[in-house]
Amino acid sequence: MAYLRVLASLAIFFHVVLADCECGYSITSTSGERQYVFTDLLENDFIHLDLTSDSQSYGEYGWAPQEFNMSSEVARGRYGEAFTPQNVISNNIAEEQTFEGPGSKGGDAGLNLVVRSEVQNGMVTGADISTTDVHFFHGTFRAGIKVTDVPGTCSAFFWYMNDTQEIDIEFLSSEFNRTNSTFPVNLVLQSQESKDAGFDASKTRDFQKINLPFDPTTAFHEYRIDFLSDRVIFYADDELLTEMNGTGVPSTPGNLQLSHWSNGNMGWSQGPPGTDATTTVTYVKAYFNSSLESRQHDYQTRCKDPSAPNAICAIPRHNATFFFSNVDNMTPNQTTYHNNGGGRTRWCRRLFTFIVALVIGTWVA
Repeated sequence: MAYLRVLASLAIFFHVVLADCECGYSITSTSGERQYVFTDLLENDFIHLDLTSDSQSYGEYGWAPQEFNMSSEVARGRYGEAFTPQNVISNNIAEEQTFEGPGSKGGDAGLNLVVRSEVQNGMVTGADISTTDVHFFHGTFRAGIKVTDVPGTCSAFFWYMNDTQEIDIEFLSSEFNRTNSTFPVNLVLQSQESKDAGFDASKTRDFQKINLPFDPTTAFHEYRIDFLSDRVIFYADDELLTEMNGTGVPSTPGNLQLSHWSNGNMGWSQGPPGTDATTTVTYVKAYFNSSLESRQHDYQTRCKDPSAPNAICAIPRHNATFFFSNVDNMTPNQTTYHNNGGGRTRWCRRLFTFIVALVIGTWVA
């Protein structure tokens, strides 16, 4: 009878741990007629997470600064591009409840992505970070970004698998004009069609240049990509920008990237910038369906009744300071990251695994 009492206690505890969001995180369609549910999350608060400390290992928080070169021919510009981890700079705030103001290095707190003005060996040095996992399939992806006001760079937030499976939000700082309040954002699906056009997506159906109703260089704004099975929807501060569908919608999983670069291409980034240019990112929030069989199995294990109260959690709309991973009991079986003095925690997934093992072991005994 003792083992039955243990099992009963574990069952109660197990239910409590998985009470909220055990069946995922949801958005509704712009018409409000359909709910989309995503099984996994990756939330990163770059105001408080130090992505670039020497003590951090590669991919410590699910992201890693990239280091690679592209020749001018490959980059399709006057200059080549050199991406270096030194141009990715964490500028954190120590107080975990403070989400705005200067960071420890001065200037806006967050993750700084820098493009240098000096050309070195025929290359302009820039910054790129990417998720170390490539299992991000359909989902909603959001980033808080303040774009540089220095002309001559391209700042980008994008989902990527390859050059014909890509979803881009790109800002060309040379296009900004405060005199007539022109602040365009370029929304792109890089596809086979764009490849056939010499990778000039502006000649395809899946390219739109939309003027923002605000200056993206003076404050942080949320830019969002909803990658669904049959369409891609773009938002700024929760306001619909445009929707694209058709053959350009990617059909594979991929990863997320943030980059800031210049190569002197007069038809795109222009540049290099006259002075060092910085684009700052305060957070990325990704809610998605994983392509990994192991994660799909985890979901089936924990989601027993999608109709149960709080089994599915609605994703807040345009809330820069809310993270499910900062709330107790809302990330069952998910990997979460916290500052905690520079460390990280993966307690949710570990706790779930521990409980499953304990329940099975007790049952066997």
